[in-house]
Amino acid sequence: MPAFPAVQPTGMHRGRRSAGRRFDRPGDGPYWERPALAAVLVVAAVLYSWGIGHAALHPFYGAAIRSMADNWRAFFFGGLDASASITIDKLPGAFWPDAATVWLFGPHTWAAALPQVVEGVLTVWLLHRIVRAWAGPFAALIAALTLTLTPVTVVLTRATIPDTALTLLLVAAAGALQKAVRTERLLPLLTCGAWVGLAFQTKMLQAWLVLPVFAAVYQLAAPGTRVNRGLRVLLAGAVALTVSCSWVLITWATPAANRPYLDGTSNNDPFTLVFGYNGLSRFSSDSTAFGAVAGTTASRTTGNTGWSMLINHTVGPQIAWFLPLALLATVLGVVRRAGQPRTDPLRTGFLLWSGWLAVHALVFSSSNGNHAYYTAVIAPALAALTGGGLALFRSEYEARHKPVHETGHETGSQRHMALPAAIVLTVAWALVLDWPTRFLSRLLPIAVMLALCGVAGLWTRGPRTSPRMVHAALAAGIAAMLVVPAGWAVSSLDPLYAGAATSPMTGPVGKAYGVHHAPKRVGLDRPSARDTALLDYLTTHRRSEKYLLATQAAYSAEPLLRAKSEPVLVMGGFTGSTPFPTTQQLGRLVATHQLRYALLTTQRPTTPATTWVRSHCTRIRPTAYGRRTDGSFTLYDCGTPVSSR
Repeated sequence: MPAFPAVQPTGMHRGRRSAGRRFDRPGDGPYWERPALAAVLVVAAVLYSWGIGHAALHPFYGAAIRSMADNWRAFFFGGLDASASITIDKLPGAFWPDAATVWLFGPHTWAAALPQVVEGVLTVWLLHRIVRAWAGPFAALIAALTLTLTPVTVVLTRATIPDTALTLLLVAAAGALQKAVRTERLLPLLTCGAWVGLAFQTKMLQAWLVLPVFAAVYQLAAPGTRVNRGLRVLLAGAVALTVSCSWVLITWATPAANRPYLDGTSNNDPFTLVFGYNGLSRFSSDSTAFGAVAGTTASRTTGNTGWSMLINHTVGPQIAWFLPLALLATVLGVVRRAGQPRTDPLRTGFLLWSGWLAVHALVFSSSNGNHAYYTAVIAPALAALTGGGLALFRSEYEARHKPVHETGHETGSQRHMALPAAIVLTVAWALVLDWPTRFLSRLLPIAVMLALCGVAGLWTRGPRTSPRMVHAALAAGIAAMLVVPAGWAVSSLDPLYAGAATSPMTGPVGKAYGVHHAPKRVGLDRPSARDTALLDYLTTHRRSEKYLLATQAAYSAEPLLRAKSEPVLVMGGFTGSTPFPTTQQLGRLVATHQLRYALLTTQRPTTPATTWVRSHCTRIRPTAYGRRTDGSFTLYDCGTPVSSR
């Protein structure tokens, strides 16, 4: 049985008959499609769920997820502790599924990570459907397989970070846009706007990066008059804006006394949280834009920026394996469709996915620092361009041995050379990306040998060559392109090569790998002996206080909140610089017996609130709560006057 059956008319040929062929129904594809897709989805599910019981639970988000699961107010507003006194420094949408599964199944690490696995598998399946309708079954299978084996995708689906949900929702938006362009119906376009709005709830302004691309593609390629297309784009934009700002407007309209304080802001304003702290501060040296608190930039990776960001030795192996092939596919896919009608669906697809890729690359290159996992959002674009490009190159290769009147190609055309050239280019680029670390040096010869076999088989094809030989050569070429990135992706199943929970990345890169041992994983309901002793002390000596204790920044509160869902007053929020609570508020809580203990750390900056604690509260000996020395933490009793020390 051949690895890939003879090419189906997917619309990649220039002939009018095949150009209009679409695969909209599951039953109109080749016999191998369903088993192949099922196999890809199984591989995705296994890779994404491997070791889910010890998933890379983000310490900060993990604490919020447990708190959100136990309190509806904390759930809606994204409260960091069970009393929802202060929020996380992001919108809560991405963590609603996590909190819901923790509420349903209990405080387990696997429960918090399960939604990411589901989101990852759904993204692969959805991308397959979208690419299938655009470029056919072969392109869809390659796109799904490429996305499944993208290293950053694999490592991120086993972590509690918003980008997985963001990617799923934006892919859904792209599918709705594609349907709107093809059918001229308004509802899919409005649905596209709604999906973008929901994506905004997961990663805020980053979700809007696709809007200029979507608007341009619709205006360029959709049927109808220019005015009609423009009005529809404005209407879809209004839907996107309304859905995007729904949480912000509800929070803004809620009195401050009835909701948590918004972390990352100096004015408790949701617009500051979105457009300042998580917006302009990422592109400006002034991190206090619009009332945002200082320290935003310092809390992120300060490297990974500039025009070489996507191909540097840290980010490149996470995402860029198919970047040259995607660029080649874009250029040839657009150029070779010249002369086609404005609404040509094949050219439209290349413009859509290449625009997605270009806009994100431009923004990432211009911002003041990015985590490597930010690039997960461009993985679907690279995968779609890879699948669409290979389908285009394959159809042109097959057309070499067909009559000119069937293909529309000139006799002397060299278009059939694009397929073997793409294989050589991709494998050569894999050597470049792996070379700085030589992480998979044992796989490189395998990739080269497979590429040589594939290219040789394609190059030497003659009139009497068996179709099975051609299919085997194509399969070898595709395997050559996938083997090295797949090796990087699979390496993340070993915690040593999965990066830190706060910055997941595969392979021997990043600060987490620099210590030459797997970073310690945190989990829900799994406190350390030190944290257990502290919790026992606080619980034993607690009277009727509302708060178990106050902590200096989230850094001090995170392990306690993951271990036990309790009201904890997190002073200063994530960075420790958010002006909450004020000294007056803190004094009032102590005076009214709502707060007794405070835990301070030398790892975060001094604030007026921490100064008040040191001057009004009594230090507790570390041996009282199971420690030999204070270390970087000091526990204070604010129910005991300072004069009694």
